Amino acid sequence: MPLVNTEKMFKDAYAGNYAIGAFNINNMELVQGVVQAAKDEKAPLILQISNGAKKYANIIYLKKLVEAAIEDSGLPIAMHLDHGDSFDNCKWAVDQGFTSVMIDASHHSFEENIKITKKVVEYAKQKNVSVEAELGRLEGIEDDINVSSKDASFTQPEQVEEFVSKTGVNSLAIAIGTSHGPFKFKGTPQLRFDILEECERRLPGFPIVLHGASSILPNLVDTIVDCGGVMMGAKGVPEDMLIKATSMAVCKINIDSDLRMAFTAGIRKHFKENPSHYDPRQYCGTARELLTQIVKDKLKNVLRCSGKASL
Repeated sequence: MPLVNTEKMFKDAYAGNYAIGAFNINNMELVQGVVQAAKDEKAPLILQISNGAKKYANIIYLKKLVEAAIEDSGLPIAMHLDHGDSFDNCKWAVDQGFTSVMIDASHHSFEENIKITKKVVEYAKQKNVSVEAELGRLEGIEDDINVSSKDASFTQPEQVEEFVSKTGVNSLAIAIGTSHGPFKFKGTPQLRFDILEECERRLPGFPIVLHGASSILPNLVDTIVDCGGVMMGAKGVPEDMLIKATSMAVCKINIDSDLRMAFTAGIRKHFKENPSHYDPRQYCGTARELLTQIVKDKLKNVLRCSGKASL
């Protein structure tokens, strides 16, 4: 099966009240762990590549890993550019063979965001590439993304119809209280479901995306801290909130920090229990197994997309 774009994925997800997992990849073990979970659960999949991943791993290696994932799994997989920050960045991804790109011009004015996004859409659609954009700004730090609390802003539902109609985007990332990184909430986690509900009302049938939606599972935090890590205060989006979002208009949920947490917890625990080990195949293998378990649970019980690869 060749790479696919996200159009059919999102149409099916909206109709079925589930979401597609969009997982950020940086190395071979992350790809293998995520893909094995999706194989086991027979789930469609989005593999995301950020600018930070490109810098770390080289796009040649990452593309070949995605190709291997398709050959190994036979699953419908989209290769997505996460947080493309300019037209040139998105054009580069389209020309590289990505089947989906995100243009994040949310740091510009509303009018400039429309202008840049529309330009990306016009280019991408020539190659049958899906385009995601963002309205509102998420707080937090992830790779090249660094938005302070004073610069963060919720999505304004009264803008979504104009934005979508003028740009022609395929999906829209909105800001309802999620944030990038492992420290998402200082107090009780809260999401603005009223904003999501109003966006859904104004854009019936249109796919909504949640960024910064890792759950930062407490058991992973505890494992990392118990094995010498410093993660006190880490807190993510409760999974029941994500399940609620998937029953509404959310068709894509981005997961990055949870992968990092699982991989780190697996490695730290392995070294604590096996201090004499030095072979990367040993500790990376352990980390990969834990990551697969975490992703399988996400696909089955949170995103609820198990078995949907056959659609």
